[in-house]
Parts: sequence; structure tokens; C-alpha cells
Amino acid sequence: MRKANLAIVMTCHNRRNTTLACLHTLYEQANHCDVYLTDDGSSDGTAQAIKAEYPQVHILQGNGNLFWVGGMHLAFSEAIRNQYDYYLWLNDDTFLEANAISNLLQIYHNLAKQGYPDSIVVGSTKDPITGRATYGGALKSKKWYSNKFEFLKPSSVIQQCDAMYGNCVLIPKTVVAKVGNIDTAFVHSLGDLDYALRARKLGCKIWVAPGYVGTCTKNSIRNSWVDTNLTILERLNKVLQVKAFPLKSWTVFCSRHSGPFWILYWFLPYIRAIIGYKNLAISPTFSEDINPTNS
Repeated sequence: MRKANLAIVMTCHNRRNTTLACLHTLYEQANHCDVYLTDDGSSDGTAQAIKAEYPQVHILQGNGNLFWVGGMHLAFSEAIRNQYDYYLWLNDDTFLEANAISNLLQIYHNLAKQGYPDSIVVGSTKDPITGRATYGGALKSKKWYSNKFEFLKPSSVIQQCDAMYGNCVLIPKTVVAKVGNIDTAFVHSLGDLDYALRARKLGCKIWVAPGYVGTCTKNSIRNSWVDTNLTILERLNKVLQVKAFPLKSWTVFCSRHSGPFWILYWFLPYIRAIIGYKNLAISPTFSEDINPTNS
């Protein structure tokens, strides 16, 4: 198999050592790739450190208010403009194992040979200490009243899924030609879930690769909008913030993906924030777990 024409798409904010460690594991296995990374207004010298150690990285500068979606959109846009065969979304706190990228590419090639060229391949991650699964693909709940997506634990074989976390995702140019970029109707969360759902509506398929591609620590719910130790007003304030369910983004998501009765789902995260009920069947569980790239 010839070397892939591959672009790595990343964004970061004020976690210099983490970002450098991520790039280290990346370049140990993918020297032939091009990296497009948005530094979203870091004040800790992230961009300078990357330029010194990895001068080949294409750094795009953000203003500090792009968050995950805006930062990824900017880097992805620049990569798409240069027309690669494949694009790999990679969170800067995801540390890849040896051969992770070549394995994802091989899985895609196998799928294409089987008649699935418009396929997204999702890599799953695990906690570096406990070994428990943290991020990857997800399946839509089978409960008729639920619009919730549940994490799909990787197995020894490839599995088809409905949606994904954006930590490590391989997207071929055929999918990008259909779906385009991450939608900036979203700011920090929901962008990866929306991309997956739009892709599936356009006939693309999403697959979870066997095993794990690397490690990534799962975000704690402590001090978040689902933390029942907070007061109702504190939870309600947090659920409306950028990293949770801001009104405009959540309205776009629900009207786009939650069917004719989407307005009913629209209320659910705000009700959950008020009553603190952990099992309420809201739409994407992703939003409470999304990896923050901005503070």
C-alpha cells in the first residue's frame, strides 16, 4: 500500500506539554503526514514550542474564542483546501499507540474493497491508568422515546455505529466531498456528533476500529452542569454555557436531528440541569464529556 496522502487536523489551547506529547506520539509513526493545528490564542507558549520542535506543523492562529469546533473548522478548512486523500481528526490529549494510523488506514482500505468507500473510521481510546474505554463510537439508544447516544465499547472486530466522539477519526476525501467541514453553527460541543449524523444522512457509514488506538483521560463531570453537588442555579448557568448546550447551537442541533417533535427534546437538558436527574434521556451524551480545548 502506497504512503497515504494524509492531513492531521488538530486544535489546542494552553496545554503546551500535552500538545507536544501528542505530536511526539504522532510523529513516531506518521512522518509522511501534514499536520494542521489551530493554536487558539494560547498564552503558555504553545505555538512557539511547536515551531521550535516541529517546524513542519502548519499552525493557524485563533483569537482565543474558537473553542473545539471553531479551531477544528479552521484547521480542517486549510487542510481541505490542499486536497488530501485522508483527514485524521486528533484531539491534542489523545496519545496514539504505535501503528494506530496505519491500522486505521488499512481498515478503511478493507472497507472500500468491500464496497464501502464512503466510510468514516473511528478510533477508540482508553484511560492510561485504569485501561477503561473513554472515547470512540456510539449507538443510538433503542428505546423509542430516547434520542440518546450510548458509547460503543470496541471489540476484537470492526463494528458499525451511529455517531462518534471527535478524538481520533479518519475521514476519506469521498466523505469530505459529501459532508464538507464541521459546522460552525456549533461552538465547542455537538460538532462531532452533528458531523456524524449529517454523514449518515448522506449515505456514509461510520465504523469503530477493533481495539484501541491510544489513550485519553475521560473528563470529569465535577463542577459541570450534571454535577448534582452544585445548586440548581449553578447547573442551569453551566448548561447554557459554550461547553454544554448554548441556546442557539442546541436549537440548530435539535431541529436538524431530532425529528418532527424536536422541540420536546430541546427542553430536556435544561430540565435535567434543574432536577439533576442523571438518567434523563437527553440527546447527545457527548456534550457533558467533550474534551475542552479552550477555557
